[in-house]
Amino acid sequence: MLPIFHISKATEADIDALVTLVNSAYRGESSKQGWTTEADLLDGSRIDAATMFLDMQNPNQQFLKAVDSFNNILGCVSLVKKETCLYLGMLTVQPTIQAKGIGKALLAAAETTAISLGLNTIEMTVISVRTNLIDWYIRKGYQHTGKMLPFPTDPKFGIQKQALLFCVLQKKLHN
Repeated sequence: MLPIFHISKATEADIDALVTLVNSAYRGESSKQGWTTEADLLDGSRIDAATMFLDMQNPNQQFLKAVDSFNNILGCVSLVKKETCLYLGMLTVQPTIQAKGIGKALLAAAETTAISLGLNTIEMTVISVRTNLIDWYIRKGYQHTGKMLPFPTDPKFGIQKQALLFCVLQKKLHN
């Protein structure tokens, strides 16, 4: 059954819940309940509260959240306005309720945000070996740009269990 939710802008009051959600969906045993886990690729945290707080201070960055009728955060996404595009990162849905339309709705909200900012392109980076996730984004209209970027070596982004690269995906929007 599809959970009832709505999407709104996250605030500093949401930081602890967002950090818990993101880390539970990407890293550790809890993430293995969903299909977006990075637990076999990376150890450590995906994000911490101090980093998210700093991100929220950036006037070009915002976080959207999907919340249920009890105000529980079910999903989120980070959006950063760049010169020519909107960078989409950290698309997250609670592992136990993935594949129920929340991620798709957050993507649609990101596209609406890009258009409202006068941007017609969304760009993201995805770990290149995460082919199921890349395929999901391609089904949503994203395309490979051919660019590959190194994964950060700073442990605050996670500790690599193998050498990793990012592939850059992009979607052109029609205003």
